[in-house]
Amino acid sequence: MESAQAVAEGVDDAAARRREQRGWYWYDWANSVYSTTVLTVFLGPYLTSVAKAAADPDGFVHPLGIPVRAGSFYAYAVSASLLLSVLAMPLAGALADRTGRKKPLLGCCAYTGAAATTGMFFLDGERYLLGGALLVLANVSFVVSMMLYNSFLPQIARPDERDAVSSRGWAFGYAAGALVLVADLLLYGAHDSFGLSTGTAVRICLASAGLWWGAFSVIPLRRLRDRRAPAEEPAAAGCATLGQGWRQLRETLRTMRRHPLTLSFLLAYLVYNDGVQTVITQASVYGSEELGLDQTTLIVAVLLVQVLAAAGALLMGRLAGRYGAQRTILGSLVAWVLTIAAGYFLPAGAPGWFFGLAVGIGLVLGGSQALSRSLFSHLVPRGKEAEYFSAYEMSDRGVSWLGPLVFGVAYQLTGSYRDAIVSLVAFFVIGFVLLARVPVGRAIAAAGNPVPDRI
Repeated sequence: MESAQAVAEGVDDAAARRREQRGWYWYDWANSVYSTTVLTVFLGPYLTSVAKAAADPDGFVHPLGIPVRAGSFYAYAVSASLLLSVLAMPLAGALADRTGRKKPLLGCCAYTGAAATTGMFFLDGERYLLGGALLVLANVSFVVSMMLYNSFLPQIARPDERDAVSSRGWAFGYAAGALVLVADLLLYGAHDSFGLSTGTAVRICLASAGLWWGAFSVIPLRRLRDRRAPAEEPAAAGCATLGQGWRQLRETLRTMRRHPLTLSFLLAYLVYNDGVQTVITQASVYGSEELGLDQTTLIVAVLLVQVLAAAGALLMGRLAGRYGAQRTILGSLVAWVLTIAAGYFLPAGAPGWFFGLAVGIGLVLGGSQALSRSLFSHLVPRGKEAEYFSAYEMSDRGVSWLGPLVFGVAYQLTGSYRDAIVSLVAFFVIGFVLLARVPVGRAIAAAGNPVPDRI
């Protein structure tokens, strides 16, 4: 009787866990459209045009009385949002872990970001300050919500499931980004047929990303559940104050020093992921400026990356199940090096070869990111998920300026985007060496977690 009851409880637990996992995937589906439609394609050029419309005869706008070149306003707004995100993530992570109330915080961030993105419909004329404010609000909400979302992974998936679960989440996100981007590009390309101006079509595309984000966030918020805060860390009401949040941040940093192997992984991730993010943001510049490709070719290449990144995430999730996450990530870094080296030799004015480069990027992009997330989840002490994932996101966002800086300096010194793109190989080589030196099994055991059969 007791054995049968235990089996029944195990089946119920497995079913509940799978339900949460399926709900968890849908937040990637919800928010990835913001990243693709807003940040990657439409907002940068459009907000720059709005700022230029508001500029003085010398080409400057004056937010808060500070003279800023109109063409630089978007970059400064993105930088400001990343800086605020780095400040906000540890506070949100500490509050989530102390109270055990991650789901309400996730919902707050999701709907704040969705509302700000939907509000971009009103970004017209010379309202560049409105655009900058909405971008900062949306981007901070996006980054903090991703930190909270990622911190659910250790709670909803057993150690042997996390590589596959994380990969499916990335695949969901890339699939949604590609689907909505196709719809947006159809609207944008045929805006005259709908009686819309170019600006109105762009604003509809921006607002639709916010509506999508908000609508599909309902699913994970219904299916995910909060866990009670650890008994040794009671959810005191005062924890929500700013001062206590910073005290918790200092405590988090002290705690992380007691897990040097976890920090070693974070350092490796910081280096190679900076290379990944720089390739994503600079590939279109390389295509247009060095290879002379038109906008249509670049858009098709972005779509190709989105579709293949979803397939690549699933494929690399399977490889991790067979060979282990660490080995699979190391293999993906070798593939990154080969892809960038091939990109150096691409002939100008040849879209077919550039599409081949997009295929290479897409196949390794989603998998390397998904497996990094799942591998890190093994290195997090129980009860510290949100705090440690805030550090994980900070390692992503906090130094995301370094890769573009190297790219820019390389171009400034050589005058060649080919030399600039190949300079990024250093990030993947150094990241490979640092990751290969991390004894992942010992790191997992040191964090107090069970060591999977394959890591």
